[in-house]
Amino acid sequence: MPGQPPGAKRSLRPGAPRRHDVIILGSGIAGSTLGAILAKQGVSVLLLDGGTHPRFAVGESTTLYTLKLFRLLARRYGVPELEPLTSYEGCRDEIAPTSGTKRHFGFIRHEEGKEPDPAEFLQFSPPSKVLQTSHLFRQDTDAYLFHAAVRYGCDALQAFMVDDVELADDHVAVVGRNGERYEGRYLVDASGFRSPIAQHLGLREEPDALKHHSRSMFTHMISVRPTDECLRVGPEDAPPIPWVEGTMHHLFERGWFWSIPFNNGAGSRNPLISVGLTLDERLYPKREDVSPEQEFREFAARFPAVDRLFSQARTVRPWVSAGRIQYSSSRTVGHRWCLMSHAAGFIDPLYSRGLTNTGEVINSLAWRLLEALAEDDFSEERFAYVDELQRGLVRYNDELVNCSFISFSDHALWNAVYRIWCAAEVPINLRFDRFTERFTAAGDDAVLRRMEEAAYPGSPVPGSDGYQALFESMVRVCEAVDRGERTAADAGLELMKAVQESPVVLDHLGLRDPATRFVYPQPDDLRRMARWLAHEGPEELRYLTTGVDVQGRPLPAPEASRDEMALPH
Repeated sequence: MPGQPPGAKRSLRPGAPRRHDVIILGSGIAGSTLGAILAKQGVSVLLLDGGTHPRFAVGESTTLYTLKLFRLLARRYGVPELEPLTSYEGCRDEIAPTSGTKRHFGFIRHEEGKEPDPAEFLQFSPPSKVLQTSHLFRQDTDAYLFHAAVRYGCDALQAFMVDDVELADDHVAVVGRNGERYEGRYLVDASGFRSPIAQHLGLREEPDALKHHSRSMFTHMISVRPTDECLRVGPEDAPPIPWVEGTMHHLFERGWFWSIPFNNGAGSRNPLISVGLTLDERLYPKREDVSPEQEFREFAARFPAVDRLFSQARTVRPWVSAGRIQYSSSRTVGHRWCLMSHAAGFIDPLYSRGLTNTGEVINSLAWRLLEALAEDDFSEERFAYVDELQRGLVRYNDELVNCSFISFSDHALWNAVYRIWCAAEVPINLRFDRFTERFTAAGDDAVLRRMEEAAYPGSPVPGSDGYQALFESMVRVCEAVDRGERTAADAGLELMKAVQESPVVLDHLGLRDPATRFVYPQPDDLRRMARWLAHEGPEELRYLTTGVDVQGRPLPAPEASRDEMALPH
């Protein structure tokens, strides 16, 4: 049939309905996870995808918050297949021995023709006693989740090219290029940038709606050397965790290289490394006279240590090269439809926010959609929070990454911006822990719904006025530098002072000391932090150790904290 790739599946399984409760466009991590959750609850789901599994995908680096979100989804909705994603060992043993371990975020700043200054090395290791972040080999993890969704009862059509969507008052429908038509009660678009719903309704905002600018090129390689072997420094400048055991960010003015190894964990049989280059297209316009690989290698050659990193590397698959990668949507929900995660918008892979955002959106959408199906009420108003959350996630990430790119040219400013990012990582995880502990103890889903009641949806710390003030200071200072109104060095001094004076920056992690290069808290540091938070810390952070009751209100301070993330007695 015309419009379908050779070998495409033309129809559903025998006896499958032509009308479903929910149609999901896209069967990557987002679509397959939501599909599995809904099907487990008895919802009839149709998964449509223009591609087939297994397939190449980036967005491989997880965060501690990513893992907690997926573990919560597994337990909240009874989908244990999500649990293996929450640890390196789970990925290796339950999915495939092809993912890598991730024990830190590593950042090294480079200048053209110079060796990097070890005084500017930065490494952040989020404290956890239970969960271990990883580098997901997406062709295996995505296929695993897709198969789980099908086992739970999702009908699926791969290699299905969408030609049109219908969004009516009483139904939705998807029409393929070969004329096949499938109806449903609700349509979720998890397809990504080329969202059929966004195209149908003209939802993409103008490019100037976003502040950040970058283009990107990426692939998988073999024989990429570990960063540890490429730095000409002594043992006194080695971080507590080898660079090769985490996600590496090699920064330069208005851009960065990534190196994400899948071969760095015990038992991994995957020799590949994900590599990429993301850079401001205004300063570095896309070249049409060279291949992506040639442009990549020419950029790497500007920085001696990066050049050594890729000197022996060989590409194993075609490069992907794109112009400006930022996009957003004027709205993300409507009557009977939702743009989810990367269909709604995208900023930049810096800080590994993609999978975290996906988990947050699924967590807020799934229970609302289940209730809407039960009540046959798909009004836009009941999904308003999902829209507010997604627009907030895009906005805050846009501002954070834009400030970071502005700061890359000067270590003093970048050092302060980095610490503001770090300052969110422990509070947001502790906040999540407190609500999920109460949910586990009480078995009351309303506790998790109250977790959404925060002043700044999508913010790195959505319930904190203090962090919001610090974040806004960062945006104000960095944008003044970008406009040429002040120097980056002076701005860095002011912003570092704001970090040091902020009541919500946890000094027990060393973030207030600009000379602290490696954030690697030990048990004694975490015990002191727990006591300070419970008895002396600012009121808005007090519940991070005391917990919340079933109404979401802070509990009295306990004698000892039991947190699994970072607060041993």
